[in-house]
Amino acid sequence: QVQLVESGGGLVQPGGSLRLSCVASGVASSMYPMGWYRQAPGKQRELVAAITTSNITNYADSAKGRFTIARDNTKNTVYLQMNALKPEDTAVYYCRVLVGAANGYWGQGTQVTVSS
Repeated sequence: QVQLVESGGGLVQPGGSLRLSCVASGVASSMYPMGWYRQAPGKQRELVAAITTSNITNYADSAKGRFTIARDNTKNTVYLQMNALKPEDTAVYYCRVLVGAANGYWGQGTQVTVSS
């Protein structure tokens, strides 16, 4: 069974930093593209950052320059380093692995709250 477990969320003040982790099991995540998404209350789930099997990265405009996605294939883990956090970054952050054409698996999400 494929499982993705996110961790690292929490409450942080504007300008602060958080590092999210996503540990995959039941799948060799190094063989597939992976991404971080987020969903705020009442909003559509949106792509924040993605990384290919060759470590090519892509970021949403809102995340570019502040967030960094990386993967450690030896640990079957993907990270999202978030710096200079803003209140509008508040959302549940989800990890995703693509294992087929337009198909994949979601983690349960981790809450990130940016507030003073």
